[in-house]
Amino acid sequence: MNRPTVLILASDPAFSREITAHWPHDPLPNANRPEFIVLDEGFLRDLKGSQYDLAIADASSVGKRIPHGQGDEQMPAVKTAGGKIKARRTPLNRSQNKELKQSLFAAGKPAIVIHSDASLDLYNIQGAVIDLRREAGLWPALAGLVGREILRRSQAESRARESDKICAAAQAEATLGRYMVEMRTGINNALTTVLGNAELLAHEPGLPASAQAQANAIRHMALRLHEIFQRFSSIEKELSVAAREPGAKAAHAAG
Repeated sequence: MNRPTVLILASDPAFSREITAHWPHDPLPNANRPEFIVLDEGFLRDLKGSQYDLAIADASSVGKRIPHGQGDEQMPAVKTAGGKIKARRTPLNRSQNKELKQSLFAAGKPAIVIHSDASLDLYNIQGAVIDLRREAGLWPALAGLVGREILRRSQAESRARESDKICAAAQAEATLGRYMVEMRTGINNALTTVLGNAELLAHEPGLPASAQAQANAIRHMALRLHEIFQRFSSIEKELSVAAREPGAKAAHAAG
């Protein structure tokens, strides 16, 4: 299976170092450690159509790229203890992360967004995007565990789809084979008729040499087709014997 790719979206080098350093070891046999690719958030518009399996984004670094005063959303005004009216604003990263989330949703791939908003839950799931709160000392390992499970599930679904394709192709071939076996008797009867008439035609007195050569060619091809269908019969018998052998061996072992 191809090595999975994890896209790390962050402008802070420490973020990517924490992710790669705390990525859990996979105890499953033949499990591949993912390939990590680090990109700055400036490439968000290029995510759609990119070849990756999981994106992990640092939401806190998005705010560093937006000039002061942009992205702030006004909320209803509140009265302070001193009686002054003060406009209340949303936490800075809520509005600034909007573009990030939209880009991840548009890409249609699984994603983990690490944010620092203490007012939000530890995690939140929106479709294929999971928000994780940045808990000190905990978030890198938690992101790694969640990311590994996402990749495992994606790989399992990919294997299931591939198995379905193989199964569908095998069933189509089996249906064709059964049809040919079922039609064997009718085809053999038709070939017998063709072969008999070709024999009579080849021995017709005064038949031109060209017509006799054509009759012999028809006779030869009819014999060849008969041999092919005889081989189908042999294969059918071999498969029947092979299907009965496990049951016979089990019965013998039980006796």
